[in-house]
Amino acid sequence: MSYHDRETQDNIPVSEIESGIPRKLPRVIPVLPVRDTVYYPNMLFPLFLGREKSIRALDEALEKHRYLLLVAQKDISVEDPTPEDIYEVGIVVEIMQVLRVPDGTVRVTLEGIRRARITKYLSTDPFFKARIKLYDSKPIAGNQAEALMRSVTSVFDQIVQNQGGYNGRPIPPELLMSVASLDDPEKLVDTIMPHLPLKTEIKQEVLEMVDVVKRLEMLNALLEKEMEVLDIQRNIRSRVEKEMGDTQREYILREQLKAIQQELGERDGRASEMDEFKAKITAAKMPVDVEEKAVKELERLDRMPYAAPEGVVVRNYLDWLISMPWEIKSEDTLDIGEALKSLNDDHFGLDTVKERIIEFLSVRKLTNEMKGPILCFVGPPGVGKTSLGKSIAKAMGRKFFRFSLGGIRDEAEIRGHRRTYVGALPGRIVQGVKQAGTKNPVFMLDEIDKIGADFRGDPSSALLEALDPEQNNSFSDHYLEAPFNLRDVMFITTANVLETIPPPLRDRMEIIRFSGYIEDEKVQICKQYLIPKQLRENGLNSNILSIQEPAIRLLIREYTREAGVRGVERAIGKICRKIAKEVATGKTRKTIIRDKDVNVYLGAGRYHFGRAEEKDEVAAVTGLVYTEVGGDVVSIEAVMMRASKGSLMLTGQLGDVMKESGQAALTYVRSRARKLGVDEDFFSHSDIHIHVPEGAVPKDGPSAGITIATAIASAITRRPVRKDVAMTGEITLRGKVLPIGGVKEKVLAAHRAGIRTVILPRENKNDLQDIPENVRAEMTFHLVAHADEVLDIALLKDAVK
Repeated sequence: MSYHDRETQDNIPVSEIESGIPRKLPRVIPVLPVRDTVYYPNMLFPLFLGREKSIRALDEALEKHRYLLLVAQKDISVEDPTPEDIYEVGIVVEIMQVLRVPDGTVRVTLEGIRRARITKYLSTDPFFKARIKLYDSKPIAGNQAEALMRSVTSVFDQIVQNQGGYNGRPIPPELLMSVASLDDPEKLVDTIMPHLPLKTEIKQEVLEMVDVVKRLEMLNALLEKEMEVLDIQRNIRSRVEKEMGDTQREYILREQLKAIQQELGERDGRASEMDEFKAKITAAKMPVDVEEKAVKELERLDRMPYAAPEGVVVRNYLDWLISMPWEIKSEDTLDIGEALKSLNDDHFGLDTVKERIIEFLSVRKLTNEMKGPILCFVGPPGVGKTSLGKSIAKAMGRKFFRFSLGGIRDEAEIRGHRRTYVGALPGRIVQGVKQAGTKNPVFMLDEIDKIGADFRGDPSSALLEALDPEQNNSFSDHYLEAPFNLRDVMFITTANVLETIPPPLRDRMEIIRFSGYIEDEKVQICKQYLIPKQLRENGLNSNILSIQEPAIRLLIREYTREAGVRGVERAIGKICRKIAKEVATGKTRKTIIRDKDVNVYLGAGRYHFGRAEEKDEVAAVTGLVYTEVGGDVVSIEAVMMRASKGSLMLTGQLGDVMKESGQAALTYVRSRARKLGVDEDFFSHSDIHIHVPEGAVPKDGPSAGITIATAIASAITRRPVRKDVAMTGEITLRGKVLPIGGVKEKVLAAHRAGIRTVILPRENKNDLQDIPENVRAEMTFHLVAHADEVLDIALLKDAVK
């Protein structure tokens, strides 16, 4: 025997399946509220369960006795009903079959047994459980009951015969045979009532009636009314068919349904759904053109058959339009002092970024008409770019949404898919705005420098419109197909390097650079943020563990080498875990970590503080480089060997630009041979080998030009290079020193390595303003315009053998 889904509700009489078997029904039973339907005894029917409480009640019944009390819900819109939302009378059902669907819902087949009334709720969580009282079934006799039964059977038979079915659905032959053969008035009422298209309140009233004669009288009256409605239906059909042709059959059926509902004073679920959509569209306060589009889609949905596959697509589309925050905005926190305090509480330093945010809030305080800024935080990992985005949202009182662009290669991730595709969704920008619930969130696009492109499109090109203040007031998503105003959104992007960001996209953003932290800043960050955080996460407090400042500095110098503070945090976390282990095993005394104790918990240091040369050496020069993780110091070595024919070898996994810088440096040194006091033909009978250590790390760029030139000059003159000097700068054939980038990061790297004298191109003088004042005070800067000045500063006067 096949069972139909809940919408068809083709109930099967129990008498055709199983009858005459006595059951001992429990008096304490799980209660299962159902919406929009009243079920009756003596029928077998399917039911879909989706609510968590309902599934738990089912599991309880399966475990105990396989019985449930099915009770109708007063208001179908209530998702989580209370006892006050549920009728007191329902039916006891036996669970016949259970099928669990992969989407989490459960399909059960139930058999109605007897009516029952709830006398007391014993529990409401995690499911309803109640004590019940069963309705007594008393046999009746007499001519009145017999007459009523005959009348009911006759009218029902006429309805079915005239329509070939009832309420738009065919009546199974077994049901007609069952009705004709029933001699129990209770079963007669319970068999016919589920097939009548009546309001829940009327069906519930019949279910609750105790007097069998009154139940028969009410059923008879309802059937007589239905006969009148069918007569009206035939008249409507005749009138409508005269006015409209056969090609409009669907419209005729709808007109029939509307006319019947009008006569009955009822509305169907479809009309309620349309009314609900209309109300939500009005409440969403969409722009006029978007609202017109939504109304057209709603009208198209209303004309579709209810089960049409495209109806699901239209409903999802309308849900997205309705749920977008077209006019919902969060109020900005315009207390400048409070906003600055919030930023300072969360992050140490980063004054340039904080100043930019305060500027935005200040202007916002003076005018409401302001475009959202589009900022790009560029810097090495671990310096606080992503976490600062959250702090900005907190300081401004806005919602925050973040998603990573790293590895994204599909343009549809940004703009969404067309609705013609199965499972289509809007892009990540629209999804983020919806999730934030306001039209002015702080929106962070992380790792924008790692975005990719392939045959599915270029996501970076799709971002051009979203990140352009002149265009994003009408951002168009492929799924929505309606413009959405992103002008109030504050976009923040993050990147480690700028070079991989396409120039058109880079041009649309305000670049704010994050340089590496100096040692003093790292110490303060550890004290104020990282140590308290790790203590909390490991179940410790300051009364159990204290890490002194010398130990923190040792962690920074010998156990990490980074621009940010992630490595330091991991080292602190490792110490905290080891202390937590000691506390868990019974240690009660407070632990104080001094610098001499660090190696006990972390082992020997992995780095030597500073990589400056330990003594003045020939042909060993300290250069400064800028990498993705910030600035760093590197030692460049040169060796001159006697050979029959001169050649230049460059090793250390160098890029083409750096190799060309080496060639240029050699040419400069050869042109200065006489001034350096060496044979002008020294290269014709000597090989020169230039090596940059850490050969596994790729290196490139022109900024090592003067460093290579100094190494070559030292090698051929045998004059040692000062160990306390580091340098960076591009060199030309004539010896001019050209400006380079990353000055702040390179100087901080030299400072971190213990070097206090730095040679820089003269044209980089203005970049010194970006260096922290306390670092500048400790450093000596030589600004040079020509490589001759570099050699005079870096090389000692006396040669060595």
